[in-house]
Amino acid sequence: MSSGPSESAVPADANWRDLLRTTRQARRLARQMRREARRAMPWWRRTLPTWRMTLGGLLAVLLFCITAFTALYLSVQVPAPNAAAVSQSNIYYYDDGTELGRTGAVNRASVPLSEISVNVQHAVVAAEDRTFYSNKGVDVRGILRGAWRTVTGEGLQGGSTITQQYVRSYYLTQEQTLGRKVREAVIAIKVNETQSKDAVMAGYLNTSYFGRNAYGVQAAAQAYYGIRASQLNVQQSAYLAALLKAPSVYDVSTATGANRAAAIARWNYVLDGMVELGHLSSGERARMSFPAPKAPRPTPGVSGQAGYLIDIARRYLVDNKIMDDATLASGGWHITTTFKKKNQDAMVAAVKKELRRLPDTRKAKAIRVGAASVDPSTGKILAAYGGPDYASQSYNDAIRHDLQAGSTFKPFDLAAALQHPATTQDGRTITPGTRYDGTSRRCVQGLPRGLRYCPPNEDDRDYGRISLRSAMMKSVNAVYAQVGADAGLAGVRRAAIAAGLPADTPDMSANPSLALGVAAPSPLDMAEAYATFDNHGRHIATWSVQKITRNNESYELPGHEGIQAFSRATADQVTSVLKGVVSTEGTGYLATGLGRPAAGKTGTTDSNLSAWFVGYTPQLTTSVAMFAEDPKTHTRISLGTAAGISRVNGGSYPTRIWTAYMAAALKGQPVKDFQLMAAAETDSPATAPAREPTSTAPAGTPTPTPLPGPSTPTVVPPKPSPGPSTPTVVPSTPSGDPGTPTVVPSTPSPGPTEPPGEPSTSPSSGEPGTVDTGGSVAAVGVRSTT
Repeated sequence: MSSGPSESAVPADANWRDLLRTTRQARRLARQMRREARRAMPWWRRTLPTWRMTLGGLLAVLLFCITAFTALYLSVQVPAPNAAAVSQSNIYYYDDGTELGRTGAVNRASVPLSEISVNVQHAVVAAEDRTFYSNKGVDVRGILRGAWRTVTGEGLQGGSTITQQYVRSYYLTQEQTLGRKVREAVIAIKVNETQSKDAVMAGYLNTSYFGRNAYGVQAAAQAYYGIRASQLNVQQSAYLAALLKAPSVYDVSTATGANRAAAIARWNYVLDGMVELGHLSSGERARMSFPAPKAPRPTPGVSGQAGYLIDIARRYLVDNKIMDDATLASGGWHITTTFKKKNQDAMVAAVKKELRRLPDTRKAKAIRVGAASVDPSTGKILAAYGGPDYASQSYNDAIRHDLQAGSTFKPFDLAAALQHPATTQDGRTITPGTRYDGTSRRCVQGLPRGLRYCPPNEDDRDYGRISLRSAMMKSVNAVYAQVGADAGLAGVRRAAIAAGLPADTPDMSANPSLALGVAAPSPLDMAEAYATFDNHGRHIATWSVQKITRNNESYELPGHEGIQAFSRATADQVTSVLKGVVSTEGTGYLATGLGRPAAGKTGTTDSNLSAWFVGYTPQLTTSVAMFAEDPKTHTRISLGTAAGISRVNGGSYPTRIWTAYMAAALKGQPVKDFQLMAAAETDSPATAPAREPTSTAPAGTPTPTPLPGPSTPTVVPPKPSPGPSTPTVVPSTPSGDPGTPTVVPSTPSPGPTEPPGEPSTSPSSGEPGTVDTGGSVAAVGVRSTT
């Protein structure tokens, strides 16, 4: 009897279909269960991706990066050598378009690697890229770091390999963009694949900029040591390698103290790297000393005054990150400065004329002058005197920071006391009419416990009770040392910085001798600071470049904002007091020969190592500093000794130079008086609200184009004033009381405030017009740099 079909007769594909259906159902059920489980989770947990989502995303990103890099690698080709790498001359102009000077003649002599000392090769690797011989032309971490800094606005800094730096200088430009950085990396990889490491090293050493207008290591060896690149020893090689990071900053022949220390630290870093890489033994390293380079030779085409002015303009561009040295040195730039030829010629003529009046002109060759002149309403630098001839003396005396300011610092004491009304030790509000004890060697009251400071007046003269106005006219040290303590030494320091002195001015710490001018600002710094008083308390940072073009294309420059550093009442009272200095009874009475309303201050330091006059009219602010040093050893010597007289005070030759220059510079301009607040002339305390900052744009600025350089041009804000310094023990000046500093009790000054305007005596004995009590300033921190 037959039956229905058996189970074995069921088609096999039906079983697979059932199994597949069951599997699908199981998967759907599993997904549904996962969804239900996820919905049951807390909300914050549901926001986190699952591992599947994370893995999928990472794979997608990786695939995208691989695809993008492949496309980029195939599309970017190694270009021909950059035509801009063949440097052209830079042309600098006065503000009226008259040519000032030229720089940028290419100083390069390419040599094969066989003619470059192996010491240089090892030193450069230790300094710039210690993985050079093992990497593929790029440092991925460096690229990511550079990209991040670009995104965060810090610029493209660090991380570049030697190959990348070679590509940048030889094939590309110094343009600071993320796109250029990416192209640089891709080309570096291709160059690394097609050229040997030796070829890359040779190209890098022959194209790098080492400062002193030296392109390539052969030119650098000549510029710094007067030898060929093949003759460089380990120490010299390490220094040249250190220069690559910051050529102009690390040139120890012209660097400031801080920059010199940084250069030597960089040199030590290079040597330590050579030990780490096995190119130098620890024993050899320990025996090495720093190889001082020879003095820089003058750059062709910048003789006379041109080199000093170009130096100021270059520093302005570099310091304000408008462009770096390498970009500037690439050449082809047309740079219009703020310098006025009329003013510059007048300044040179004034210096020459007054130096010829010295009794011993043979000895007078040791006397040097630094000067600067500023438009107080705009901050433009109109003229500067850095030395007799840049071809014979390349060090710029207009911007040196080793000349103590002496009594020209006293206006900052007064401004500090007036800005936030201070009181005397017996509680009287300080005004220009407030009377103080002017007894010579009177110990300052109110100093921190353990400090003693008893400065003498010039010629140890006693003045008795004297107003601040008269004490400024006579430059009475005992009075203004006490004013500094009453205003607060940290406040005096802040006032000087607010006026325009750099916060890192040498010897400007908050100690008792600060009030009498141990700080060493440059003549340009002092012109900027006094311009703030001239401009009714509004500070505008000085500037020297107003237009830049290349290939007929104009580039953007920053604006120049004014910041109300002091109230108008404070600034005008300071000006009113300084007008008394330029009077028949003041130490600057020779400046009355200008025949215009003027204000200013003389300054002379201990041992007669420097003498100053800084003064202004409503239209112009000018600073003149004089000092002397041995032409061979550059050791600072007394001005009186160099001049063949007993002493050169700020009220003599510096004031004469100032007056002669100002008379010529202001010739043809209307005679103007200072527009001072009424309270400034009556010695009444007054306050005035600070005005909002304004902007002074460079005249004639063309339609802007971003300027290549290390960063987008921005207005550099003034440095913030640091807080009070920890009190330090300051010994008495050489003419003061000897011995260990002791506690000086605070004792009130006797007597009430007396009205101003007491009779003043005529200048004391000595050279006519040279009474200046800055002479008690201790010679602290005086350095000779040339």
